[in-house]
Amino acid sequence: MKPMATWVLAFTLACAVIAGGAPAFATSRIKDLANIEGVRQNQLIGYGLVVGLQGTGDTINNSPFTRQSLQAMLERLGVNIRGQTLRTGNVAAVMVTGNLPAFATQGTRLDVTVSALGDAKSLQGGTLLVTPLLGADGNVYAVAQGSLAIGGFQAEGEGAKITRGVPTVGRIANGAIIEREIDFALNRLTQVRLALRNPDFTTAKRIAAAINDFLGMPTAEPLDPATVQISVPKEYTRNVVGLLTEVEQLKIEPDQPARIIIDERSGIIVIGRDVRVSTVAVAQGNLTVTISEAPQVSQPAPFSDGETVVVPRSQVGVEEDGHKLAVVRQGVSLQELVDGLNALGIGPRDLIAILQAIKAAGAIQADLEVM
Repeated sequence: MKPMATWVLAFTLACAVIAGGAPAFATSRIKDLANIEGVRQNQLIGYGLVVGLQGTGDTINNSPFTRQSLQAMLERLGVNIRGQTLRTGNVAAVMVTGNLPAFATQGTRLDVTVSALGDAKSLQGGTLLVTPLLGADGNVYAVAQGSLAIGGFQAEGEGAKITRGVPTVGRIANGAIIEREIDFALNRLTQVRLALRNPDFTTAKRIAAAINDFLGMPTAEPLDPATVQISVPKEYTRNVVGLLTEVEQLKIEPDQPARIIIDERSGIIVIGRDVRVSTVAVAQGNLTVTISEAPQVSQPAPFSDGETVVVPRSQVGVEEDGHKLAVVRQGVSLQELVDGLNALGIGPRDLIAILQAIKAAGAIQADLEVM
């Protein structure tokens, strides 16, 4: 029995080694693949004034909105300047933006970004006055005020000027106080919908299957490639937060269609894992034309009536750097495709043209997206 036991042990260890050496598929949490519908930020915007600038604010005569805003603010404070000439350069009209977090409560703070609206040169050292921030419905949800932090700067003298960064945009950390809440009773929902960040039929089905396996009942169903609907079970009634806490930690293997992304401006190429190529032959060559100028000066003979002239001398050379025809076999993998194209000795710009030509020939089984 000892030889038999030894053989069984060796076979078991071999299976374990093979299983350990097999490539594992990448899994992701549902939390990283989908958003919970209704749990989102809301954008806020407001118009205000920044004061305290060192002569780098708006030109009052060129920015009528700054003049009107300054007059209206001073009148509210009991100062009447109607008909007066204003020459201050320490005020700038700005737009204030921010994002209201989900489930934000009254009294909490949020960060805001302040951007110059007129011809101000810099907002450095400025202070934003009280500015209401409105939502898309026109209601005020927060009020912003505070000193700006500028990432850039500008300095100039009589004959030179230097600017680094963007001095006309600043940020106020915790610069706005939330005054109104957005009601959303998450715990009272009877159905919860998950919105996939990268819509896909297979991924939606796998998410629903993982949730049903975890809960032990058919409560989740994919409505479309971008949405999975979950019916809240009885044991999680008025405890939707607990249900979502469990669901978002489940791991699945996401699936995406084969795709090639090309950015012609920067020369960036991204090729997906499942891209496949049919049998195709590729040849690539560059034609280089070189023109060099070597003008010569022609001098007249001594004591003659001639003139000194410049005689052009041009040399034109043509060089063709061609490569042999290469065959890309059918069904090659991503690594084989990259190795084959790199073997041609081509750069990213030429690779973009080759991929587009192969796609036009119908030999790439993938979506080709040009940014």
